[in-house]
Amino acid sequence: MLDFILPALIAGIGIAALAGPLGSFVVWRKMAYFGDTLSHASLLGVALGFLFNINLNLALVICCLALAVILVGLQKQKYVATDTLLGILAHSALSLGLVAVSFLDHVRIDLMAYLFGDLLAVTTTDLLWIYGGGAVVMALLAFLWRPLLSMTINEELAQVEGVNVDFMRLLLMLMVGMVIAIAMKFVGALIITSLLIIPAATARKFSHSPEFMAGLASAIGCVAVMIGLAMSWHYDTPAGPSVVVAAAAMFILSQFKRTDA
Repeated sequence: MLDFILPALIAGIGIAALAGPLGSFVVWRKMAYFGDTLSHASLLGVALGFLFNINLNLALVICCLALAVILVGLQKQKYVATDTLLGILAHSALSLGLVAVSFLDHVRIDLMAYLFGDLLAVTTTDLLWIYGGGAVVMALLAFLWRPLLSMTINEELAQVEGVNVDFMRLLLMLMVGMVIAIAMKFVGALIITSLLIIPAATARKFSHSPEFMAGLASAIGCVAVMIGLAMSWHYDTPAGPSVVVAAAAMFILSQFKRTDA
């Protein structure tokens, strides 16, 4: 049991710890639909990885980062409303990925594993991608925490203070894209955004500072991973969705906390 569960547990905790601080920015900046767009498009990265015979993790990272740049660029044009633009890109990229997969007759692909994740199929190489990519994102986040927070509170004031708001917005999107890329295989394209949003939303009600909320969101995500994997082991449920169900249950319980007057 330990040999089977331990790699999944290590991977899940790494993803949850990384998703906590970034998920806090997603909640603060109301970027949930941005995350959904990137996660839907990640399936296109899988198809391109098989098509060009390159490492799937690398293909996912390239695809998500490229789409993050495209999203920020198109958003600046302001010809189309942001929610409309995101809806178009999300479903177009997902559909293009599904169409591309259908042409790969020489490759057998389990779409369910990519749509809903397969946390129990983690390898040592996968762990290196998770913790290597996670270390880069966490280092960037720690270095840019103050300007990112300043931009989140008030973009105009941040600009006056010398923060390059457009560049910070792009970097934040790239970091979200990186996390989605490295986590997509294990949690799934359709539910990875929930692991960013739910723990952060749960932590928000108990937090007295941004830093505390980011840390608490990571802790809640890690607990959700442990509960979800326990559910998966005992009741033979899919691991990724079980983690999300556990996180959702904690969010619902958190709503019973009375808010101070």
